[in-house]
Amino acid sequence: MRAVDGISFDVDRGEIVGVVGESGSGKTMTALSLLRLVPEPGKITGRILYGENDVLEMTDDEIREFRGNEVAMIFQDPMTSMNPVLRVGFQIEEAMAAHRRFTGQQARDRVVPMLQRVRIPAAKERIKDFPHQFSGGMRQRAMIAMGVSNEPSLLIADEPTTALDVTVQASIIELLRDISRELRAAVILITHNMALVASLCNRVIVMYAGRIVEQGPTRAIFKNPQHPYTWSLLRSMPRMDEVGKERLVSIRGVPPDLGKLPTGCKFHPRCRFKVDRCLTEEPPLAEVDPEQLARCWVLMKNVPNPEMQS
Repeated sequence: MRAVDGISFDVDRGEIVGVVGESGSGKTMTALSLLRLVPEPGKITGRILYGENDVLEMTDDEIREFRGNEVAMIFQDPMTSMNPVLRVGFQIEEAMAAHRRFTGQQARDRVVPMLQRVRIPAAKERIKDFPHQFSGGMRQRAMIAMGVSNEPSLLIADEPTTALDVTVQASIIELLRDISRELRAAVILITHNMALVASLCNRVIVMYAGRIVEQGPTRAIFKNPQHPYTWSLLRSMPRMDEVGKERLVSIRGVPPDLGKLPTGCKFHPRCRFKVDRCLTEEPPLAEVDPEQLARCWVLMKNVPNPEMQS
């Protein structure tokens, strides 16, 4: 069984790339692969290039330096990611000291400015607090501070706004945008929130059943989605800028079992636009518009009146 299959993409400095899809589509496993954190008995094949270096060929010492120094990951649940019996300030200091980019004194001196950078009020006093004394939004900000403390060139954010209220989500979005701009860091944002992608990302990658089914510039994907899955995702959410009162589209069925994938296109059991070819042949990921790729035999631009069929 392959949790992800044939994934290939690149991220440039200062760019924010969104990876979207339903639960189980392979988003988090893709991110863990970049850091060689895939749990046993999982195995990574292919190449993961960071500049000229292949992450899969790094020694244990090199990969430890790579994690945190060059690439950092903000995990989904900050409450389980932070040690509940250690003070927040100490954990951020430890993250810097562990990678030896800063001396012990430099790490201690940087803790308060890091918390101030992520807009935690009264940072000098809050460094002595334990994680349970922080609200959900503040814990997420503390995790972001820990992630960027070593000034990585790539930041991976796995569902950074899950379980946060709308106002806190907005502040986290703005924070990630500012950090990308200030550090010229590349950001990979893993989410199922298309609205979050629209407000933050330069490019978007849509995943389904462990495969990339569409990718391209965010504006192009939102304006002219070509894969039926992307089209359905976008039309399953209410939009404030819609003049008419169109019905929301529901995606029928459930994602497939990765151990028993259907033949042909993996989305065809749930696709309202499928043709006979979809049942037997899996389409390649091919260019459908400039800089836009899709994995489909029936592109949405070739479907007459798709709204009428939904």
